[in-house]
Amino acid sequence: MTVQNDKPVHADAPRPANPTPVGAVPAQPRPVPAGQPAAARPAPAQPNPAAGGAAAPRPVPAAPGRPAPQMPPPQAPVKPAASTARLKPRHLGVAASFVVIVLLPILVSTWYLYARAEDQYASYMGFTVRSESGVSPSELLGGLSSLVGSTSSTGNDTDILYKFIQSHDLVQRIDDRLDLRAMWSKPENDPVFAYTGNDSLEDLLSEWERKVRVYYDEGMIDLRVVAFDPKDAQAITQAIYDESTILVNELNAVAREDALRYARNDLDEALERLRSARQEMTEFRNRHQLVDPAADVAGQAGVVSTLQAQLAEQLVALGLLQANAQENDPRIEQTQLRVNVIREQIAAERQKFGSETATGEALSTVVGQFESLMVDREFAEQTYIASRAAYDAARAEAARQTRYLAAYVKPTLAEDSEFPKRLKLLPLLGGFLLLIWIVGILTYYSLRDRR
Repeated sequence: MTVQNDKPVHADAPRPANPTPVGAVPAQPRPVPAGQPAAARPAPAQPNPAAGGAAAPRPVPAAPGRPAPQMPPPQAPVKPAASTARLKPRHLGVAASFVVIVLLPILVSTWYLYARAEDQYASYMGFTVRSESGVSPSELLGGLSSLVGSTSSTGNDTDILYKFIQSHDLVQRIDDRLDLRAMWSKPENDPVFAYTGNDSLEDLLSEWERKVRVYYDEGMIDLRVVAFDPKDAQAITQAIYDESTILVNELNAVAREDALRYARNDLDEALERLRSARQEMTEFRNRHQLVDPAADVAGQAGVVSTLQAQLAEQLVALGLLQANAQENDPRIEQTQLRVNVIREQIAAERQKFGSETATGEALSTVVGQFESLMVDREFAEQTYIASRAAYDAARAEAARQTRYLAAYVKPTLAEDSEFPKRLKLLPLLGGFLLLIWIVGILTYYSLRDRR
């Protein structure tokens, strides 16, 4: 027996479940309604370990006459988050797919590129279309060619040539000239890079697009031709240059013929107009029996002017005689007679301006018609001169070559092979195969996780 707080305590007596610390106010139990069993009473408050209280005490035996406290049910053991990784069949399948999709094709490609693929040689060439622009007829004639509608236009021949190099026509011409199928089918054990098509032009054009590359930049065309023999590559490049020159010459011939045809038509029209104007002038002279009515009128006007000058002199003389001589002086009478005669002559000459010609028309009307015919004839003459000059200029321009093919890089002869680019093809092939394999694996696991 022990003594606690001066009170004897038996060793066998049960200790309180929640002893009250020294200096703390003991918790007062809630009143229990009458008739409620003691087991339904609320359990005393337990200290909260998280709040800094004492740890939960071990369960103690119940006091005599009270039921034993209920123990919480035992919890199931928690399984680990992931089990230990082990090699499974799907891992072997992923590794096998990597070997089949990536490693095996790379090994086969490496063997083929270094053991079977034949060396290929490239020939390069660069050229452009040059055009000489001479002095236009309008500059030579000071604008007179505008009367005949002379025009000049030049298309972009380089664009035409760029399309021509990739056309069926050029492939057919060069094949008939060099036999492209035989050149590109020389390797017997290289079905990947050698020509394996049939005799159709479409298959040959597909091979042409693989072997011939055309680069176009600001009016300049660069070519790269690949073949299994450097001389074959150079021959194909030279054939392309020759056929392109023929095309440019054909364009020159068409342009020259068009220019000459238009200039010749304008010249014929101007000549016909001039002939018509001259014919009308001749008929007018024959009808009115006048070579130049304007000249006749000018002559008559000169006669009138002379008579008027003489009349003025006689009037002055008459005035002097009347002032100095006697009234019956015969000189006054003679001078007065001259004045009267001159006036009558002037009146007669003036009557001729309004007189009728052989056809009954007034001279003034005839002169007006004659001047209109003169204007038409002068216009026809100027048009003919302009058309003749334009035709001569077009013929002179046609006599020289206004467009020609200028090669700034002659067809080259390769000394070392450049294709196939083995060190470039293998990394590219490996990268694509690896990308395909990764996408396939990710797709497989994505579908697997959704099940």
